[in-house]
Amino acid sequence: MDHNIKFSDRLNKVASFIPRGTFFADIGSDHAYLPCSICLQDITAQAIVGEVNEGPLQRARETVSDNHLTDRIDVRLGDGLDILQPGEVNAVVIAGMGGSLIQSILEKGRLRLKGVSRIVAQPNNDERNVRSWFSSNGYVITNEVIVEENGFLYEIITGDKQAEGQTLSERQQLFGPRLLEHKSNLFRKKWERELMKRRRIIDQMQRAKAPDVSKIAIFEKESLWIKEVLEA
Repeated sequence: MDHNIKFSDRLNKVASFIPRGTFFADIGSDHAYLPCSICLQDITAQAIVGEVNEGPLQRARETVSDNHLTDRIDVRLGDGLDILQPGEVNAVVIAGMGGSLIQSILEKGRLRLKGVSRIVAQPNNDERNVRSWFSSNGYVITNEVIVEENGFLYEIITGDKQAEGQTLSERQQLFGPRLLEHKSNLFRKKWERELMKRRRIIDQMQRAKAPDVSKIAIFEKESLWIKEVLEA
């Protein structure tokens, strides 16, 4: 691997959910580190890299060229999934963006996901938006992990296309159906932080001159859920 590649534990974990021999797309690739790492370790893998701006596009092309992978990684300029033709790849990675943006990219490019059997998403926040989209579009959440990097906690969510689909409750969308099964130490660490955050928000909202009663009720409901999950 070219010595300039800095591959984080977070991206390494994302890469672990891409099966060998996969032709995948990496949307918003950040220097093409992820596809280069995968293709260097797996000579049967191929990738398409999508970048929406010229600067990141050029950096991605340089990384691909430096690692002699131009024959297996195609770097394209375009918005989200617009870079793909339906049926062109069988997996998609979208990492390092907000959950709302990932949801928007998937929804806007829904018709271009034909033939995509696996989506690996690593939202920086609003993870429930990604789970909601998976549930509404026939993707079953088959794996979820939390990784810690530089003091931040990140969720990686893998959805596989299945005929029967998956219906998620509000709680499952918030916490993650797979994460709820195991409740790792990082899961508990995350939700202890989230409980404190919600308590601060509720306190601030209650001090407002005109408190938003409906929003306070939502945060109070979620705070109760968090307490129940942590105590179970």
